[in-house]
Amino acid sequence: MNPVGEVLVGLVIAVGLVGVVVQVLPGSLIILGAVLVWAGETGGALAWVTFAVGVLAIAAASVGKYLLAGRHLKVAGVRNATLVWGGVLGVIGFFVVPVVGLPLGFVLGVYAAERVRRREHRAAWTATVAALKATGITLLVELAGALVAAGAWAVAVAVT
Repeated sequence: MNPVGEVLVGLVIAVGLVGVVVQVLPGSLIILGAVLVWAGETGGALAWVTFAVGVLAIAAASVGKYLLAGRHLKVAGVRNATLVWGGVLGVIGFFVVPVVGLPLGFVLGVYAAERVRRREHRAAWTATVAALKATGITLLVELAGALVAAGAWAVAVAVT
């Protein structure tokens, strides 16, 4: 691939990394798509091994984030229905309050669902904090997988 193409692929990978952190774009899929385009254009064993490393890293992160977050939520006693309410209010908040509505709605939804279920402020707030920590865990694990994929691509570009 020519240098201009590699710069464009690098920019798309950077957008994917931002998407992983901001959680508005499907960042990991964007990164995999960019590496796939690069591997297809570059060709050769190194390019396809790089793509395979990216796929494995992102797949492992995708599975790992659900396992780790699920375990964290289970220990805290947070039910899946609570997360659904948090998600619903997060989506509503996204449209009602620009920029901060999604996380604000999620927190309010989780707190309200747990407050109704547990009937106590302290227990509801503890569950809300556990849900926020689980969200942070998923973000960090997905970011780790995306960084491995991006790093594999960067090393492959440097080597070729």
